[in-house]
Amino acid sequence: MPAFEYAPAPESRDLANLKPSYRPFVDGEFVDGSGEPLKTINPATEEILAEVGTASESDVDTAVKAARRAYDKVWGRMPGTERAKYLFRIARLIQERSRELAVLETLDNGKPIKESRDSDLPTVAAHFFYHAGWADKLEYAGFGPEPKPLGVAGQIIPWNFPLLMLAWKIAPALATGNTVVLKPAETTPLTALVFAEICQQADLPPGVVNILPGAGDVGSWLVRHEGIDKIAFTGSTEVGKLIQREVAGTPKRLTLELGGKAANIVFDDAPLDQAVEGIVNGIFFNQGHVCCAGSRLLVQESIADELLEKLRYRVSTMRLGDPLDKNTDIGAINSAEQLAKIRELVDSGEAEGAQRWTSSCPVPERGFFFAPTVFSDVHQSMRIAREEIFGPVLSVLTFRTPDEAVAKANNTPYGLSAGIWTEKGSRILSVANRLRAGVVWANTFNRFDPAAPFGGYQESGFGREGGRIGLEGYLDV
Repeated sequence: MPAFEYAPAPESRDLANLKPSYRPFVDGEFVDGSGEPLKTINPATEEILAEVGTASESDVDTAVKAARRAYDKVWGRMPGTERAKYLFRIARLIQERSRELAVLETLDNGKPIKESRDSDLPTVAAHFFYHAGWADKLEYAGFGPEPKPLGVAGQIIPWNFPLLMLAWKIAPALATGNTVVLKPAETTPLTALVFAEICQQADLPPGVVNILPGAGDVGSWLVRHEGIDKIAFTGSTEVGKLIQREVAGTPKRLTLELGGKAANIVFDDAPLDQAVEGIVNGIFFNQGHVCCAGSRLLVQESIADELLEKLRYRVSTMRLGDPLDKNTDIGAINSAEQLAKIRELVDSGEAEGAQRWTSSCPVPERGFFFAPTVFSDVHQSMRIAREEIFGPVLSVLTFRTPDEAVAKANNTPYGLSAGIWTEKGSRILSVANRLRAGVVWANTFNRFDPAAPFGGYQESGFGREGGRIGLEGYLDV
């Protein structure tokens, strides 16, 4: 049966209210940054979206001092019931401006509008609502009768989920009484700076949230600053290791959420059509720009051929193209640098003998796009089975027994997530207990909830974000 053909259904980019320039946000005001301005581009068209002012080392110092004043004089002393009111107000404003934020996110990041609109923005608001509910209940959270905030949190977020990662970081920090200096990713700063507008709308006291755009040097200055009490970082394992070395020997608390190479395990009794949808969501959601993506598919040998046939057909129906088109399934790769990395790893897979299958979908001539790709006949020694590709590329391996599946799934330096597909509840529990992963999904993938903690083991980092457990990282307990 042929795939349906749909007429183009573009969302209006005018909804983003895009400005020609944006500035850092310090002590409740937008200020001229002392750093070299950067130009953020639309990865789908390579056009310049806006000029963004960046921070210098002196700006970082100013922001940290503003956050300290706000903590000492206002926010750290404020009763939880009052802090909660601000968080509830921010959550409602995010909902009111969700369409604007979704379009801006898609323009700046390259992800399909249906993902930023239907997945990212509802979850962003949900995190602020959830943590607002905790703000006046911390003494009942199991951390002692009077848990205290740490002080000033320095937070560094990646480009794959710019606004969602901001919510994961800022919402628990504010709920627990900390103030924040946040650095968004160099390529995706726009929604963070619009969030600063929302802080102004919510009458958040000056200095409670500060946002400093810039490159890696801004993050480095933030990590090294003596006025920071807590560092929370989401990004690559390589940078996470550098941050850990820098923080070692200091009183700073640290949470790291780093890379992954998740195994998605399909047993022979799994509902294959359902599993195929979960596999597709696990690796092609957000162009594979997901740290917990199911990038290694482990299939029981007896069903491997049947599953691969179904999977290739399903992937061939996916639409790649304009991220603002509501019919688009796969948008643009975030940057030329990331696209080059994906191509290099895919070439290595072919050179090492894996069988490449790439969808025949048309690829736009302009912009940073990569067609969804599936590798079969993959061995564990291959780079595509070991290294995080962070793109729409799936590596398929086979296994015969549950023990072999667990051994192959755990044969990685990472440990962020995993998936299990089977009709046997006992098998789910048995295998899940043996997988070295922070999150294990059963008969689904990429399901997130603000009440559920998220985090990894080994080179995927440490600490948890979300849920009651996630509050602990911002409390002196």
